[in-house]
Amino acid sequence: MSRIALITGATAGIGEACAHKFAENGWDLILTGRRAERLDVLAEFLRTRDGIRVHTLSFDVRDRAAVQAAVAEIPEAFRPVHLLINNAGLALGKSGVQDGDPDDWDTMIDTNVKGLLYMTKAVVPEMIGQKQGHVINIGSLAGREVYPGGNVYCATKHAVEALSRAMRIDFLEAGIKVTSISPGLVETEFSVVRFKGDQNKADGVYFGFEPLYAPDIAESVFWAASQPAHVCINDIFLTCTAQATSTIVHKEA
Repeated sequence: MSRIALITGATAGIGEACAHKFAENGWDLILTGRRAERLDVLAEFLRTRDGIRVHTLSFDVRDRAAVQAAVAEIPEAFRPVHLLINNAGLALGKSGVQDGDPDDWDTMIDTNVKGLLYMTKAVVPEMIGQKQGHVINIGSLAGREVYPGGNVYCATKHAVEALSRAMRIDFLEAGIKVTSISPGLVETEFSVVRFKGDQNKADGVYFGFEPLYAPDIAESVFWAASQPAHVCINDIFLTCTAQATSTIVHKEA
């Protein structure tokens, strides 16, 4: 029986890299994201290159009804889902709370926390019924410490850490694995989104050192998902060599 992974936020960055990594290793995929055209292009590429099956679902994880409807309509050929990768997430803005935009706060909380909960609630009951499955939550160094201007984003990623530990307990009797993967600086669309399209500001985040890249995180995700049934990797925390903390990064002149 083929193994099936559902990856949220698969249209770019870590989610897209995970899709490539799992496809290369023969997993069938359910890919979700808001940008349907990107999903379709990626799905066709992976089908052709790797000979796997791919099902796409275009919706916003912030929309609880859309999440429930999309998961309910997954074809029988793509059930049961063996692995859920909760990757969809974002940061918006980098100012103090006193100067923050409440609309940005709502988007981060609704995506990073509530969206993760909606997806898990929709997918995990079938895993529990099968008494097998794995949930991998993509967290962040921001879930372990805070930094200037990070306030609400850091709070959402702290929530992901707490939810991962809680899920590990909640799903224990059913034998469902839960893994939290927390990267430091990763060069993706993340900073472009955070700075609302300001490419120069985004490039400055990664200037003077070599950050992590999306395939680096996908390697960790795949490794965690490839362990024997009796082994659960609870937590992975990784940074590039040049980064020690959120605010201490060695940059070449």
